[in-house]
Amino acid sequence: MSSSPALSPRRELWLLLTLAGIQFTHILDFMIMMPLGPQLTQLFAISDAQFGLLVSAYTLSAGASGLLASTYIDRFGRKRLLLVLYGLFGLATLACGLAPTYGTLMVARILAGTFGGVLSALSQTIVADVVPFERRGRAMGIVMTSFSVSTVAGVPLGLILAQYGGWNLPFIGIAVMVGVLAVQAARTLPTMTGHVQAANGRSVLGGITQVLADGNHRWAFLFSALLMFTGFTVIPYITIYMQTNADVRADQVPLVYLCGGVVTLFTARLFGRMTDRRGKVPTFRWLALAGLPCILGITLVQGLPLWGVLIVSTLMFTFVSGRMIPGMAIIASAAHAPLRGTFMTLNASVQSASMGVASFVGGVLISRDAQGLVQNYWVAALVGISASALSMLVVGRLKLHGAAPSAR
Repeated sequence: MSSSPALSPRRELWLLLTLAGIQFTHILDFMIMMPLGPQLTQLFAISDAQFGLLVSAYTLSAGASGLLASTYIDRFGRKRLLLVLYGLFGLATLACGLAPTYGTLMVARILAGTFGGVLSALSQTIVADVVPFERRGRAMGIVMTSFSVSTVAGVPLGLILAQYGGWNLPFIGIAVMVGVLAVQAARTLPTMTGHVQAANGRSVLGGITQVLADGNHRWAFLFSALLMFTGFTVIPYITIYMQTNADVRADQVPLVYLCGGVVTLFTARLFGRMTDRRGKVPTFRWLALAGLPCILGITLVQGLPLWGVLIVSTLMFTFVSGRMIPGMAIIASAAHAPLRGTFMTLNASVQSASMGVASFVGGVLISRDAQGLVQNYWVAALVGISASALSMLVVGRLKLHGAAPSAR
């Protein structure tokens, strides 16, 4: 069951590019906070654990918001709901840029997470509604180039703006981009309301009950949680570790994201095609396996020259982000089509909560010595690696709707 009639190839591409733009601002808003860690810990005189809580607050609020959204997402047209939530997200991001204290920034991040988390789920739901199973890997690859563009252009530019114009300038810039993209989305997105009639026959909690009653959905949620937990014991603290332990200067940090983003800009499309041609599950397992040494390696680059640090960090970005392409195609395909909107918002809650818990766990595991160097970062990596290994087992339990037995 689809919420939208089939689109022409040209219009489908415009739809995917528009969603990629929306995802770009949402991902950049989340990602830019992590490399700002050294500035924020010094400016607000907070600990690494308090900074980790700032990251976690965003993801945990997104999780709670997704849980609430699962009660209403299938009761409204996709386009109208996306535009409303996107506008509110833009206002919350603007509030982040205007926040004068740690407390007000925390509140603004909670609001940004509240709307941003639902946006991600809604974008993925639209892709799954519109794009057939056999092209879904490619479609996810296009939308998820937003991650690559945010790292290759967004994060480095944001860090330059923060370096010369203050930490809050990147958030103000993102809010401006949201305004421009909202106008573009209003012009290009088709009206998608076919799912509303099916939702009218369910109670508010009926859809959630139906989703949770399905064993395949429950396995998919576990897989999704492990998928996100893997990286976020490590990712929020990369910049702090780079500057304190690996002697990477603040003006060199954008290179880490630039190199990673340039490579993933190309590999995202490659991994998307691999996902459709070689199967979603085999491609995921291969990329997840390749990512394991990269996750550990990024925590052990102390003493390497800058070029060595860049090689390790680029490989980490390539494979840890790359496994998300088949991973999200698998998750979207595990949902029953009539319940897809509710499933995907619940999944967003699971993912956001998992990221928040992982960020908090990472912040608790690491510590500083008397010289201010980060300690036990590798332990956080081992915890993430364990989650990734488990995800490679759990994915085998999933049934993918629309797939022939040989096309998983």
